[in-house]
Amino acid sequence: MLNVKPESRRPRLSAVVRATAVLALLCALAACKKDAAEDPAAATADPAATTAAAEPAEAVSAEVAAMDADALREAASAALREQRLYAPAGNNAMEYYLALRDKQPTDPSVVSALTDLMPYTLIATEQSIGREDFDEAERLFALMEKTKPDAPALPRLRQTITNGRQQVASRTAAEEARSEREAERQAEVQAAREREQQAAQQEAARQLATQQAAARAAEEQRQREAAAAAAQPEPAQPAPTQTPTPAPARTANTELIPVSTPAPRFPPEAYRSRQSGEVQVEFVVGTDGSVTSARVVRSNPRRVFDRAALEAVNQWRFQPVAEPVTSRRTIGFDPER
Repeated sequence: MLNVKPESRRPRLSAVVRATAVLALLCALAACKKDAAEDPAAATADPAATTAAAEPAEAVSAEVAAMDADALREAASAALREQRLYAPAGNNAMEYYLALRDKQPTDPSVVSALTDLMPYTLIATEQSIGREDFDEAERLFALMEKTKPDAPALPRLRQTITNGRQQVASRTAAEEARSEREAERQAEVQAAREREQQAAQQEAARQLATQQAAARAAEEQRQREAAAAAAQPEPAQPAPTQTPTPAPARTANTELIPVSTPAPRFPPEAYRSRQSGEVQVEFVVGTDGSVTSARVVRSNPRRVFDRAALEAVNQWRFQPVAEPVTSRRTIGFDPER
């Protein structure tokens, strides 16, 4: 914490605090040297890229620069008391003292205050770089550069900021490239899914057309047989009690002739895992030809295709029958078909 006596015209930091600041400055410089040794690429970075990384930040805002010397000195003292050493922008001791130095370059108290504040600004700059807040790092760097353009830490800080911006830009570009590749992959998956669904629907439509054709052929055959039977002459001397036995008529009227038997929908999860199986379903056909009830007799694998098979069977339609008929069918599921 910086303490300034109101009556003093030369705000200074305590000796202990200044010693701490110097030690922190030495540590920061040592860290800079270590970073330079560990990052040879940073030391050889393209100067053009360094210059183009970001626009130079203004050390002193226009509002602060427009203040007179007395107002600047009072504002700087208040900023020190309130521990606004280098932030926020436009309202901190560093900016006030820099603007005051522009107006009174020979004032030793201003030069001393700026010297005392440099180590703290350096530490704050390093911290901003560490959290990749490069705009704030640029602002703090501008304060330090205006305070002491030949400070030993400045070249390394400038290079570190530039390299950090480049790394963030590269990482952002890589993430965008990954996002584009993922979008392309999703588009390919969607296209493949649509192709598979189209093929499955075409196969289902083919099966439905075949079933409907078979049903029409069976109906036409039945009508021809009925017409042929009606064209035959009746027996000359039929027995008075002779009537058609119910059994043959029952057999004919209870034959299940499919009208519409849509294929079951392949469960998406099973289709994605390319799983196959079969389900045997027992169902009852009412006199109107609709399925009145259905149950799974057995399935392999269990419960994977049961629901799809029952939903399909419940939609089946047959020609009307004389009485309810119970039947069993085995429905196969093959992802390759």
